[in-house]
Amino acid sequence: MSNFQEHTASWYAASRKHHQTWPKLEGHHDTQICVMGGGYTGINTAIELAERGFKVILLEANRLGWGASGRNGGELIRGIGHSLDQFTNCIGQEGVLALKKMGFEALEIVKNRISQYQIECDLHLGYADLATHHRHLPDLDNELEELTQLGYPHSIKRLDVHELKREVVNSSFYTGALLDEGSGHLHPLNLLLGEAVIAEQLGVQIYEQSEVLRIEKGDRPRVMTREGVVICDQLILGANAYLNPELDHWLGGKILPAGSYLIATKPLDPALCESLMPKRRAVADMRTALDYYRISADHRLIFGGLCTYTGKDPKNIAEALKPNIQRVFPQLEPLTIAYQWGGMIGIGANRLPQIGQLPDCSSIFYAQAYAGHGVNATHLAAKLLAEKISGQSERFDWFAKVPHMTFPGGRRLRAPLLAAGMLWHKLKDAF
Repeated sequence: MSNFQEHTASWYAASRKHHQTWPKLEGHHDTQICVMGGGYTGINTAIELAERGFKVILLEANRLGWGASGRNGGELIRGIGHSLDQFTNCIGQEGVLALKKMGFEALEIVKNRISQYQIECDLHLGYADLATHHRHLPDLDNELEELTQLGYPHSIKRLDVHELKREVVNSSFYTGALLDEGSGHLHPLNLLLGEAVIAEQLGVQIYEQSEVLRIEKGDRPRVMTREGVVICDQLILGANAYLNPELDHWLGGKILPAGSYLIATKPLDPALCESLMPKRRAVADMRTALDYYRISADHRLIFGGLCTYTGKDPKNIAEALKPNIQRVFPQLEPLTIAYQWGGMIGIGANRLPQIGQLPDCSSIFYAQAYAGHGVNATHLAAKLLAEKISGQSERFDWFAKVPHMTFPGGRRLRAPLLAAGMLWHKLKDAF
């Protein structure tokens, strides 16, 4: 019995431009590279390797973009990881500086891919971090200072309350903002599906409905689905939060799936959209349980939040998010919500993307745990994996040298502990 699932009932799935499907894996195949996971990590790693002349097979358990890559908030935000200076003891100041600069590069990889291949995914530049409390303002100032010192190549500006209402969000909920014209937002599923078409044109063999059930490690790993087998020189595990931990307990213990949820309203009057969010930039606030939102190309408010570690979805996502929306935009009451959906993002204990090789099998690579910045960080990870496999390991090694804690207990045991920690941070945000 297959566990195959179609796309979740999101606005992204309803408005996707590509409806192509791909066959199941059947029979025996031999290739240089096998990629597990049909999201941004897998598809872009396949592109990077195919561009370098490698023969690639990609396996997806459901539909391409079924997971976080096709469900996320669609925000393309600078940076990778959190508090990167904490890794100085592991990789030195040179390594930390390299990570910070790669956080800028990650943006450009996405934008260049969209431009090079003319992918229709509603890319719109402009993003702001929003302070909800005066104690957040020094953090915005420090971020501006560091970005300036690092030579961030795009316009970035601190906004006071009056400026942010005029330029970003017409709401009284915020106390300040940091405006970044290099980041932005897009239609994430259309980006992914557009990239899948590119991968196939480059010669990548793509298979959907092909869940990996077992992996036999070795110099040439064997990857088994229900109806097929792939033997490869290198295997890349890119399932992120949807990784079956039974495939590799070591890797599964490094990541925690966390739920994140979104709504899309019915189309709003364009004049109202301009009133709510001048210039239609994307935003996210600075609380632990943050809100993030934007206006879509067809004039919908796309609003997300409710991050949870419990593994339980809200009974009604729309009703759970409405108080958050009303707090920001009380003028939208009553509000008609047309779509509601959620999904899992992958989070590691130190909030740095995990990119490396399995300790017991050097022919198996992985990339996961993007902590909510997956649109850009996945594309960077794909490039670093391709560099490593092509013989250029320096940048890959900066990530591989950082140790990642294994979460205590199984997912059922550690989720309540992390939920309790999340509650503590929420209480701090409230005061």
